[in-house]
Amino acid sequence: MKKISIVIPAHNEEDNVALIHQRIKEVFLKLDTYKFEIIFVNDGSRDQTQAKLEQLANQFEEVKFIEFSRNFGHQPAVKAGMDCSNGNAVISMDADLQHPPELIPDLIKKWEEGADIVYTIRTYPKQISIFKRKTSILFYHFLSSISDVNLVEGGGSDFRLMDASVVDVVREMNETDIFLRGLSTWVGFRQIGVPYVAAERASGESSYNLSKMLRFAFTGITAFSVKPLYLAAYLGFIFSVFAVLGYAIYVIHSFVTQTEISGWASLIMTVVFFGGLQLIIMGIIGMYLGKIFKQVKERPNYIIRSKNF
Repeated sequence: MKKISIVIPAHNEEDNVALIHQRIKEVFLKLDTYKFEIIFVNDGSRDQTQAKLEQLANQFEEVKFIEFSRNFGHQPAVKAGMDCSNGNAVISMDADLQHPPELIPDLIKKWEEGADIVYTIRTYPKQISIFKRKTSILFYHFLSSISDVNLVEGGGSDFRLMDASVVDVVREMNETDIFLRGLSTWVGFRQIGVPYVAAERASGESSYNLSKMLRFAFTGITAFSVKPLYLAAYLGFIFSVFAVLGYAIYVIHSFVTQTEISGWASLIMTVVFFGGLQLIIMGIIGMYLGKIFKQVKERPNYIIRSKNF
């Protein structure tokens, strides 16, 4: 029998872990030709998530858990589950039930038909605001245009199936600030998408605030492209040309109209403008230097405090 490993990162999901286990188990009762394991990764939860996981693991042999020493983030948690999995295929999904477990048979079917990676394409229900939908579309378009990976609109979710051969490749990658959504596209292999409608959270609140989403976006951009560095160089060149031309026009205008060149206002504005531009460029360079700084230290992406396998 083929075995399916399901990796579920959990951060403060004490009310959801038992529920998602039950729904996954109901799915596999119908898929009785497959064995399965559920690997929960407790990403530094501050509630009773770990106690709930230990209780589930004592009751059900298919439940495994990994407990981090602290909060390392969603992507390292998914990577940790993949590193410890031993299934013929690995499915990663979130614990909040926005990724419907009932879609698992469709993912497995596409995998059995020959796909190495089966990603999901998220669509939002009607009650989701237009602002949320539009910003999501803009994010995928922007990320695809400025990075070297082409993310399908709505296909950037971490709800996907990977064949064991793909997981072996991902295990060998030891880069910091790992961005699995981009890596799953970058590695190639045979890929196919399956659409689904995102559900509402079963309980609790999302820990992804605006700050974390922006940081996640910058991680994705800088992990797969040096285009921002080229953009910084282009901006510096373009604004330098505009500054020279603009000042030349101003001088010519002053000679023609026989007016004095007022220096203080234009000087201060120029200094402030180009000072801000330099800070933006230095910030872009600094992000890449920061990634190099963290990479050369070769610290692990996560530290395991305990696990039951």
